[in-house]
Amino acid sequence: MTTDFTMYVAVLGLVVLTAVTRAFFFLSERPLALPELVTKGLKYAPLAALAAIIVPDLWFVQGHAPASWQDARWVAAPVAVAWAWWRKDMLSTILLGMTVYLALKLGVGW
Repeated sequence: MTTDFTMYVAVLGLVVLTAVTRAFFFLSERPLALPELVTKGLKYAPLAALAAIIVPDLWFVQGHAPASWQDARWVAAPVAVAWAWWRKDMLSTILLGMTVYLALKLGVGW
């Protein structure tokens, strides 16, 4: 019984904490001005989040480095990076990287 109650209190607390922190900017009467450096840094937040998800998966498969160079990720990632450098578009970069990855994984069998 105690563990169920503790779980419900923890979930309720996290819901309240999330709602308050997300609504904080809407609660003020005047718009909050962020410093120039913060505004500039927030431009790179989506790219940093995407890199934090993808980069570890490129280098490790279930905690170990891939044994062979014939890994579809090692070809798809440089193709996606080159495309991103050229086009500066995140959505098309993701689509191209996944297309190359799936073509090598399903078509060639890497």
